[in-house]
Amino acid sequence: MADLRAGLIGLGSMGRHHARLLRQLDGVQLVAVVDAVGDSFGVAGDLAVGRQVQHLLDAAIDMAVVAVPTAEHERVGLELAAAGVHTMIEKPIAENGTAGLRLAEAFEAAGLVGAVGHIERFNPALQEMRKRIEDGQLGEIYQIATQRQGPFPGRIADVGVIKDLASHDIDLTVWVAQSDYRSISARTAHRSGRQHEDMVAATGVLTNGIITNHLVNWLSPLKVRTTTVTGEKGALVADTASADLTFYANGTFLTEWESITSFRGVTEGDSIRYALAKREPLLLEHEAFRDAILGLDQRIVTMREGLHTLQVAEAALESARTGTTVDLRRD
Repeated sequence: MADLRAGLIGLGSMGRHHARLLRQLDGVQLVAVVDAVGDSFGVAGDLAVGRQVQHLLDAAIDMAVVAVPTAEHERVGLELAAAGVHTMIEKPIAENGTAGLRLAEAFEAAGLVGAVGHIERFNPALQEMRKRIEDGQLGEIYQIATQRQGPFPGRIADVGVIKDLASHDIDLTVWVAQSDYRSISARTAHRSGRQHEDMVAATGVLTNGIITNHLVNWLSPLKVRTTTVTGEKGALVADTASADLTFYANGTFLTEWESITSFRGVTEGDSIRYALAKREPLLLEHEAFRDAILGLDQRIVTMREGLHTLQVAEAALESARTGTTVDLRRD
């Protein structure tokens, strides 16, 4: 079977990594690249750098990766859908929910694979966490809490911390819990003089009743990337910066103190840090996209899922603006 012919639009800070991995990916050949401002990182190799989507289409591509600024996602994605090209768009899916819906509907109507690049789903620590939760290691899940904090990345200019960073936490929470958001309440801050928010604290409730909490900012000199899932049997903590996963078991004890025997609490039990195979998450994401095109499995983040993540992010912004809790339940 011939290799899938791949095109890449956007050769910036993320696009350069996509170019590297598309060249490594079995069954895929990178045949065309596009960037409106040129190849600033020198990753095009012997490929001519086009300026428009048509340059990719002229190369008869089967699949495309879109790593342009968020405001361009809808325009580029709709051109590719109209041309019959399977496409993965970097997160967030689009600039707003209306544009995201148009993209999802366009790829669905064309019968194409449409994916969104929510890379954290492919982090080895989170992959193992979800497997262990599905196997019942934590029992009933009570809470999912995330922290994603660190210095401001110079690459970001068109969105705030919610759509850029918190969208990772929204997507991974839905995926780990296998449940959408029912409501969300958020508070934001603007501390660095930029147009968009640079700090958010958000609390949500999923449709299955799990409580969520997200602390995200671009203001901390300490880089933190953790996801903690607490359940009746203990807690799993994923450090996605190091791809480590640790289990903290609930201890058991007997009490002879009659006045507190009716109180059911927990104690510290054993803790285990698991040894994991640590493959690059972006490579795993590309493999999932390729395999979805080939009909082998369905591990991608679909455009509908990416749309829900964007809608929750927009609800968090609305909540911060209005000081209210936003209900996300669909009629």
